[in-house]
Amino acid sequence: MFRYFENLVDPYGPYEQTDTPPRALWPFLKQFVGPFRGVFAVTAALSVVSAFADVALIWYVGRLVDLLSENGPQAVWAEYGTEMLSVAAAVLILRPLLLVANVALLHNTILPNFGTMIRWRAHAHVIRQPVGWFESDFAGRIANRIMQTPPAAGDAVFQTFDAMAFASVTVVGAGILLAEADPRLLVPLVIWFGLYAALVNWTVRRAGPASKASSDARSQVTGRVVDAYTNIHSVKLFAHHDSELNYAKEAIEHARSTFAREMRIVTKMDLALTVLNGGLIVGVTGWAIVLWYGGQATVGTVAAATALVLRLNNMTYWIMWAFTALVQALGVVAEGMETITQPIGLVDKPGAKPLAFREGLIEIDRVSHHYGRGSGGLENLSLTVRPGEKIGLVGRSGAGKSTLVKLMLRFYDPEGGMIRIDGQDIAGVTQGSLRRQIGMVQQDSSLMHRSVRDNLLYGRPDASEAQMIEAARRAEAHDFILTLQDPEGRRGYDAHVGERGVKLSGGQRQRVALARVILKDAPILVLDEATSALDSEAEAAIQHALSGVMQGKTVIAIAHRLSTIAAMDRIVVLDDGHIVEQGTHAQLLALNGLYARFWARQSGGFIGLEEAAE
Repeated sequence: MFRYFENLVDPYGPYEQTDTPPRALWPFLKQFVGPFRGVFAVTAALSVVSAFADVALIWYVGRLVDLLSENGPQAVWAEYGTEMLSVAAAVLILRPLLLVANVALLHNTILPNFGTMIRWRAHAHVIRQPVGWFESDFAGRIANRIMQTPPAAGDAVFQTFDAMAFASVTVVGAGILLAEADPRLLVPLVIWFGLYAALVNWTVRRAGPASKASSDARSQVTGRVVDAYTNIHSVKLFAHHDSELNYAKEAIEHARSTFAREMRIVTKMDLALTVLNGGLIVGVTGWAIVLWYGGQATVGTVAAATALVLRLNNMTYWIMWAFTALVQALGVVAEGMETITQPIGLVDKPGAKPLAFREGLIEIDRVSHHYGRGSGGLENLSLTVRPGEKIGLVGRSGAGKSTLVKLMLRFYDPEGGMIRIDGQDIAGVTQGSLRRQIGMVQQDSSLMHRSVRDNLLYGRPDASEAQMIEAARRAEAHDFILTLQDPEGRRGYDAHVGERGVKLSGGQRQRVALARVILKDAPILVLDEATSALDSEAEAAIQHALSGVMQGKTVIAIAHRLSTIAAMDRIVVLDDGHIVEQGTHAQLLALNGLYARFWARQSGGFIGLEEAAE
């Protein structure tokens, strides 16, 4: 039975992706309703029927009181025995079936799948955001919003069916029951309902913004805490334990104070509701007794009216809490939407086709990019890299080397000019097809918190075990991988490397990253300080391995250690976003310009970064 209800809706079913999801609350939720439309309709109907059944039971209790008070036992059984048995059968069989179906749809169909669908689609949207988008926010806060928004949306749907629909029908049913007994009994109910609606309105107008502020504060706490954990080595290295605690305490205190303000609203609401319900009980029950005293109501009417208002008294607390929970859940959803509904900042153009790679000719045509600042980055830079050519990029920090590589990978779109590969503007091809043709090793190569095998196969998922091991051997990584063991007892290629690869040394991480790129075997190779984390002996071994990997590829290598690129076909010197020199190592030394000064002043093979332009 459980499997039937759990599989009524597929949360991973196909849907139409959009680069600009709705930013308003109801349109945002509406886009997830489609697969659940039939389930929602049946759930609503069952909620209504269940609520009317409960009101009908209270009515029947009043009827039983009248029957028992007006007739003897034998007469009651003889005349109404079949009726009472039928009602008993309905209570024992039909009512449980209705409730089980309603609860199963809520708990086994809607709650597990509705939140899962939102989380899946939200993650699918966020992961498509460009690199720069992630660089502008806490990873922890983004993840927190992805995690907390779906259950909040599911809770909002649950409260709508479980509380709102049930309560609405119960109040309507109570009105019908009291009006049937005596229309005058409606007077205290109507007065109470008007004041109750006013209290709900007051609560909603205050609880919604308060809940959103509280949710945002919790996300800030998560962001700061995760930031400290992610950079725990820096925290320990600089002995900033206390300052990190204070930094987190500031956010935690803000979260506490916002939550306290939210709870003040709840307390005021609870006090007002207690007073209102006291008036309802006294008003309806007292008025029913007055009518009975005047001979205008039966004992059953008094019993039913009393039972009904006592039920309303208990239910209104539940409803108010449920309504508050609904508003709080919608506040959490609204806060999460600030992240997960942001338009995709860098998308494939309509009709974009895969890159048709032929030779590896790279043409950078008058490219400018300043990260929106108007200065820094690149300015009107043109460069052609011939197929199979190996060039080195040299320059001070901030000269534009990494910016050029990021633009080639289309992590950003240039603010001016274009980049072509084999004559195709990379802005017009699909991002995935572009990046599949480029292998890159960065200075700080982070790894996934997965096994060594998983990290290596990230370069080429369909590679065989033999191909993976061969790539590790060529990167001088195979021997140390065999010695690895994680706290769970996994060894060798199955050992997990920790978040960002922290369980490995810098040199070991770099070798795994190199092996991953070797396995990928892309025709364009980008090396961004690829051997900077290695000792001299390891660097020599890796450089030897790379010399074989680079054969037949178009290579762009960034280096401050000039000895690593001295043998390149051509060296391009960047300064302040412009190409100021280019040529072979010997030609640039003979030119006696900026590169020659770098070479003369470098310490241990590194550019003197502190050098000012002369």
